[in-house]
Amino acid sequence: MTRWGSIHRETTETKIRLELDLDGSGQAELTTGVGFFEHMLTHLARHSLFDLKVQAEGDLHIDAHHTVEDVGICLGKALLQAIGDKKGIRRYGDATVPMDETLVTAAVDFSGRPFLVWKAQLANELLGQFHSSLAEEFWRAVASAAGMNLHVMVHYGTNTHHQIEAIFKATARALRRAVELDSRVTGIPSTKGSL
Repeated sequence: MTRWGSIHRETTETKIRLELDLDGSGQAELTTGVGFFEHMLTHLARHSLFDLKVQAEGDLHIDAHHTVEDVGICLGKALLQAIGDKKGIRRYGDATVPMDETLVTAAVDFSGRPFLVWKAQLANELLGQFHSSLAEEFWRAVASAAGMNLHVMVHYGTNTHHQIEAIFKATARALRRAVELDSRVTGIPSTKGSL
């Protein structure tokens, strides 16, 4: 069974092609023009064990916002496409990840009801071309497009780079657990019979 998603999105602000293999080995091929974002997407692929390809062209002469948000939309749609009818998946996943002085927990539910809870007080900081506020925008776009609940909590930390990196790693590991196939799960993991 191939669990794969492919999304092409083109607007006046961005042009994005994204491919996702849920049962990959954590490989990433990324071209976004936003170095710090590519660094985070590399962590996302490695820690989820998803193979991820992203080719994005955006209006970076303005800023990185449209590129980051639209990649998030494409990733969410690719996740939804790849998990299909959700039969046999665990549905829920969570992970707590330390990164030096920082500790982050992420929890995911592929419920079909999009929601983001963001408990992260990040410093107002620019990391290359990536403004710290874009971390929340990215994950909000992913959660919305994937129809999933995502809860992110930075328990503590002082270095913005470490906080965002730990968010990406923890969420990647939570996603990995949520989409894993469990041989004990028969059908769709819901008493409603659908997600």
